[in-house]
Amino acid sequence: MATDSPESLMTICTDFCLRNLKGTLCYLLDNEVLKLHPDIFLPSEICDRLVNEYIELVNADSGFEPHESFFTLFSEPQSTRLTRLHLREDIVQDQDLEAICKQDLVELYLTNCERLTAKSLQTLSHFKSTLVSLSLFGCSNIFFEEENLGRYNDTDCLVNPSRQILSRDFSFQGFHHLRFLNLGCITKGVDVEMMVRPLICLKALNLSGIQMNDISFLTQWKDTMVSLVLYNMDLSEEHIRVLVQLHKLRHLDISRDRLSSYYKFKLTRKVLSLFVQNLEELVSLDISGHMMLENCAISKMDDELGPASTDPSKSSITPFRSLKKPLQFLGLFETSLCRLTHIPAYKVSGDKNEEQVLNAIEAYTEHRPEITSRAINLLFDIARIERCNQPLRALQLVIAALKCHKYDKTIQVTGSAALFYLTNSDYRTEQSVRLRRQVIQVVLNGMESYQEVTVQRNCCLTLCNFGIPEELEFQYHRVNELLLNILIPTRQDESIQRIAVHLCNALVCQVDNDHKEAVGKMGFVMTMLKLIQKKLQDKTCDQVMEFSWSALWNITDETPDNCEMFLNYSGMKLFLDCLREFPEKQELHRNMLGLLGNVAEVRELRPQLMTSQFITVFSNLLDSKADGIEVSYNACGVLSHIMFDGPEVWFILEPSRQEVEERMWRAIQSWDISSRRNINYRSEDTHIYSLP
Repeated sequence: MATDSPESLMTICTDFCLRNLKGTLCYLLDNEVLKLHPDIFLPSEICDRLVNEYIELVNADSGFEPHESFFTLFSEPQSTRLTRLHLREDIVQDQDLEAICKQDLVELYLTNCERLTAKSLQTLSHFKSTLVSLSLFGCSNIFFEEENLGRYNDTDCLVNPSRQILSRDFSFQGFHHLRFLNLGCITKGVDVEMMVRPLICLKALNLSGIQMNDISFLTQWKDTMVSLVLYNMDLSEEHIRVLVQLHKLRHLDISRDRLSSYYKFKLTRKVLSLFVQNLEELVSLDISGHMMLENCAISKMDDELGPASTDPSKSSITPFRSLKKPLQFLGLFETSLCRLTHIPAYKVSGDKNEEQVLNAIEAYTEHRPEITSRAINLLFDIARIERCNQPLRALQLVIAALKCHKYDKTIQVTGSAALFYLTNSDYRTEQSVRLRRQVIQVVLNGMESYQEVTVQRNCCLTLCNFGIPEELEFQYHRVNELLLNILIPTRQDESIQRIAVHLCNALVCQVDNDHKEAVGKMGFVMTMLKLIQKKLQDKTCDQVMEFSWSALWNITDETPDNCEMFLNYSGMKLFLDCLREFPEKQELHRNMLGLLGNVAEVRELRPQLMTSQFITVFSNLLDSKADGIEVSYNACGVLSHIMFDGPEVWFILEPSRQEVEERMWRAIQSWDISSRRNINYRSEDTHIYSLP
């Protein structure tokens, strides 16, 4: 069972400070710019955490408001110290890096920061004397700068004031301490060789997604380079001749996306043998996505002999029999080799079983969403058809992928589908409160980011796996708002409406009146009435119709403001229309009368029920035998409240008060007192539907 240990004090304090900057670390200068209090001095451990957690909050919490001047808080090294930053997505702008240019950064990871331009390349030079690790992965605009054309027309207006041009003169000259560099997915046309040649101490290089016909310049680091990633580079024999000279390599990744494009190069037994013979220090190799030109595996009969082994001498992959010891990691995702029995590696990514699939998600999530989405899809099939052997690890990996790729539709679709199966009752006891809250957060993020039907449906279904309302209460306002947005009848499909109304109904059941009033003010009552009106127009009484009336019943319980909204938004007209249109729908009648019982409890609203039409309808329903005594009982309850106010408020002529009293008495006497009632009017016993 997962432990429910509380968050660390550091985590709690960091989160509190970021959400309350003005009340803790900062003040507002001229009501605009955040300034650090002059008596505050923060070490790098705290500053790094503040910045990195700030990025996480902006990405993951829609309720968190970013501050334009946030990075200026760390502009002075005398009061703040930054050393290791992990910044991602379009939150980060040129001025943010410029604000911290005086800091002695050791690590700077910029991932998919598409708003950064060539101005930030110049800012990087401020860190060249201290920077050890740098990632510019996916920063697609960082090598572009604006060229000012400076040409005016006859009306003194600048024509085409600027255009984007590629900056070709940047290099890492002077970055003497830089050991790790990630240039994955940078702009086509950048001269990588010219840029990186000055890095005399380079040990790790990532050139993912870059096409280079000549990589011979890499041999300048043949005695120092320990990690090289060439993901999706179209290889040739010339590339292989260079790679086998890098004899100090411990990690080599020449994997590719099998679906991205056509590659001429195919791995052979000879190439794998060259790696084993020349790269003796290799502990990690990734050849995922490659097709094999010739058979690298032993016969099927020999492969199936004995239990699975990581012993190189028994390897089913023939070239790897020459390994001196098993690899720590071997990437075989979407290759035929992953299905062999004897693979000489402790960790293998592939599609053969759950372990391999989880290894693939773990290895590729950060920088390869296209691979990750396919791996998560495999996990979805495992969770749907079989029982997961590592459900906690699986859930944590899917959460990480959804957080990392909040704006990737494919991952949001596959990830939200996997979450539905990974959070069901089979695994619930193993999941901590903290972990389940993380699931709820990423589900709500997905609902906010994508209006696409599949994502919305998956997210709503996943929420149904949680205890409602108790497990969703920490995000009560947010989840209700999202569900109400979904329930716009003109743009949503039937299945999502049904699930969303069910969730809305459950969320207003067994919560205090403050919650109900807040949700009512968000438009809950009006939304449900619009759904009912749409169903009436379609002459359809389905689960959406019944759930909507049930939700109104729950949200009006002991909540006068919501009862008043029901009346103000023509709720009584819809009540009468539904009775006329669906005279045989007993469940519907029960829900509607339960709601009107709540309205009738509010003394100030009862005069609005005192019309000949309404009293006649309630009186006629006293004789109903529908659903046992439920409909008759509820109708009698409404009339009892009206009767309680006395004869002086009975200002209608027909039906008379005495006539209604007599009909009530006859109805009460006709009830079978042994009938089993399944509804009470107190909040803790309020009726709720289970989702079929």
